[in-house]
Amino acid sequence: MKKAKKPFDFWIFLTVLLLLSLGLIMLFSASGPMAENQYHDMYHFVKRQLIFAVLGFVAMFVAMNFDYRKLGKLSPLIVIVSIVLLILVFIPGIGGEKKGTYRWINLGFTQLQPSETAKFAIILFFSYSLSRRKDPLNSFFKGLLPYLLLLGLFVGLILLERHMSATIILISVAAVILFAAGARIRHFVILGIPVAAGLAAVVFFTDYMTDRILSYLNPFEYKSGIGWQTVQSLYAIGSGGLFGRGLGRSLQKFLYLPEPHNDFIFPVLAEELGFIGVLAVMLLYLIFIWRGIKVSMNAPDTFGSLLALGITSLVAIQSLFNIAVVTNTVPPTGVSLPFFSYGGTSLLVLMTEVGILLNISKYSNYERI
Repeated sequence: MKKAKKPFDFWIFLTVLLLLSLGLIMLFSASGPMAENQYHDMYHFVKRQLIFAVLGFVAMFVAMNFDYRKLGKLSPLIVIVSIVLLILVFIPGIGGEKKGTYRWINLGFTQLQPSETAKFAIILFFSYSLSRRKDPLNSFFKGLLPYLLLLGLFVGLILLERHMSATIILISVAAVILFAAGARIRHFVILGIPVAAGLAAVVFFTDYMTDRILSYLNPFEYKSGIGWQTVQSLYAIGSGGLFGRGLGRSLQKFLYLPEPHNDFIFPVLAEELGFIGVLAVMLLYLIFIWRGIKVSMNAPDTFGSLLALGITSLVAIQSLFNIAVVTNTVPPTGVSLPFFSYGGTSLLVLMTEVGILLNISKYSNYERI
């Protein structure tokens, strides 16, 4: 294949630049009171995030200029490393429990969340392996089952971490890739029943998930306890109105709304920038998704097409899931908002994935308008 001569997709680059810039502004606004209360430094979170944003841009430019086709051969190694990282979170001194979960590895200067690398590993491995298949993916035992077994291993480890949101996102993204690769709808329908039953069992027989279902069904009844987070989120969103209170003028971020710098940064955005600000952010996500799908549809090979689709669907599903959680459309669970939520290593992985998407766009044949 000839060397790519086309420019990268400018719309994706511009959209990511705008989302990340707005994300840093909102992170500073949302995290200030908590940072001052916990660390006596209102810039604590935004300074750390800014460092990883710079590193993320470096990673994005490196990935953007690294031929994505060479990544496929590394996918088995990345899968093995991801599995090891998912296991390390349970080892005291390396991982360990934090707020009843096992999600992070202590690197000293920061923390690594292996579920983020797991998402990338599944996207990369599935895309590469499926693109190399010579027979269609219509046989369940010879075609689909090996991928489901690997996915099941990842899902099992992440469920042990007590990370339901990452489990749902991983299954959803994997399903998108498998469906695009030719998996039959009837297989998804048949598999959907036991998967849904299994997830339901996890929810109803796990105390912390049962509490979240109760708070979802009637958050105001439990507003002094398990429904507190949801209620404060709805207060923030509702009080934003059309134009918002103004940047920096949120009231709920003053230690009323838990995790305003992380999973619940969207309510602060809605409170300060109002419906107009929310609409603008959602429009930016839609532009990213539109251009990502365009790259996928015009990629020069199946590997590039599936990889672009996987990265795009990850951002789409995760952003939609976060907004659904904070608006109480689905039961509350921890899920970050791409480009906005605090988390250095997750931002670094995300920016690397964007770089890969931009690299694929350089080989894709479509009009850059």
